[in-house]
Amino acid sequence: MSRAPEIFTPTPERSKDLRRAFGCYGTGVTVVTTELDSGPLGMTANSFSSVSLDPPLILWCPAVSSRRHDAFVTAKRFCIHVLSADQLHVAKHFAAQGDGFSTSDWSPGAHGTPVLRGCLAEFHCDTHAVHPAGDHSLVLGRVARVALHDQDAAGLLFDRGRFGHFAEQDPADQ
Repeated sequence: MSRAPEIFTPTPERSKDLRRAFGCYGTGVTVVTTELDSGPLGMTANSFSSVSLDPPLILWCPAVSSRRHDAFVTAKRFCIHVLSADQLHVAKHFAAQGDGFSTSDWSPGAHGTPVLRGCLAEFHCDTHAVHPAGDHSLVLGRVARVALHDQDAAGLLFDRGRFGHFAEQDPADQ
């Protein structure tokens, strides 16, 4: 027997419930990097989406409350790294701090942005537009270059506050 749905109007008092509802949608995990005058900067983000094939555009959304927000929304270029299932340590590191690149295997990319090794894919982008969106900003990037790595490796996923990876269901179990 299924439970009755919890129905509510999103208000500031129900922000935890809204977050819980948003968390029902599992996502991939990325690290976004850019290069500043002071050095490389990174940020873990699961708010990543493809937008358009022609022109090639992607979207990601940093929180306004993040100490790294202003650096990313004013950056001319950035790189989105799609993390593999074995890169949980990278996701957690860049969620906590953005300038500690000594713990990651990386090199400067073709467009000057830091490139993390071991990712499934890299999207090297020029900032196309930035739009305010409540407590986040929408950053549209025009993809200038893509590096597609191991297509057989599992991606790191985030669902309901938990990290994991996709396990294919056995057809006999369906």
